[in-house]
Amino acid sequence: MAFRWRYLDAAGEPVDGPDETFDDQGQAEQWFGDAWEELRIDGVDAVVLLDGDDEVYGPMSLQEG
Repeated sequence: MAFRWRYLDAAGEPVDGPDETFDDQGQAEQWFGDAWEELRIDGVDAVVLLDGDDEVYGPMSLQEG
């Protein structure tokens, strides 16, 4: 399976975001570590990590506090 991120707005509804896929969880998390601030600026409120169609974890808020 491929790892990818699902992007959510403040209401928990899916929104568009980068269509990146990763071979493993570590690669996905490393990419997210570099991209999360830009995602937040672009209106993403939270993310869910997926392995194929299975949720690995989340939603994880991008908001401070």
